[in-house]
Amino acid sequence: MSQLALTDSVLLLAAALAGGLLNAIAGGGSFLTFPALVYIGVPPVAANATGTLALLPGYLSATYAFRNHMAPPPGMSWLGVLGISALGGGLGAALLVITPDAGFQRIVPWLLLVATVAFAASDWLLGRIYRAGRAVPAVVARAVLFGVTLYGGYFNGGVGILLLAALGLVGMRDMGMANGAKNLVSFVLTLIAVILYARADVLVWSLALPMMLAGIVGGLLGGILGRRLPRRLVRAVVILTGAIMTVVFFLKA
Repeated sequence: MSQLALTDSVLLLAAALAGGLLNAIAGGGSFLTFPALVYIGVPPVAANATGTLALLPGYLSATYAFRNHMAPPPGMSWLGVLGISALGGGLGAALLVITPDAGFQRIVPWLLLVATVAFAASDWLLGRIYRAGRAVPAVVARAVLFGVTLYGGYFNGGVGILLLAALGLVGMRDMGMANGAKNLVSFVLTLIAVILYARADVLVWSLALPMMLAGIVGGLLGGILGRRLPRRLVRAVVILTGAIMTVVFFLKA
């Protein structure tokens, strides 16, 4: 961080702080951390990996917060759920590290678009899934869960909303329990992905570590402000941010 211009350092720390805050309240932190890293000149693949690492502590703290309100989906064990999560996250990370920066830069706008649309439609989507009378067939549900964790290992943006949808398809009908499972799955798939990012040497540690600290502070602030800020306002901020970043990256592609 010391080799960066002061404005770049402030930008990264502010993005991580705000990203941790948003993730604690509603999700969408990657809409801030990834563009900030790209803006200061970090190559797209390294920016995605580094931003994912920066937000990892937030998943751990959220998992701890839900430790007394967690259960695996009906018909599945934690071993099965976390096995799917580790496999999907690992394969997604492996795909990322072999993707050329130029190719990833062309894909990013579409990934941001998917994440933004998923977030914007989340209330409608989750409402329909969680009000459904029964789960989809087990094979289909597990395939969906694997696909979402694969996406999470590759990009991570908007993965929380997609995981809630996947867990609903698996058969979870209690949103509180689903949130607890989502946090644990997010932590596991992100941890596996980060390990592979580190082995592939695509992490910018000098940027990630200070951003991790800022993300922790943001998560703590989110835990406090989450009870005071109107949820509709926070969602609007996340959706607007995602939409702006999507347009910007489409223009740059």
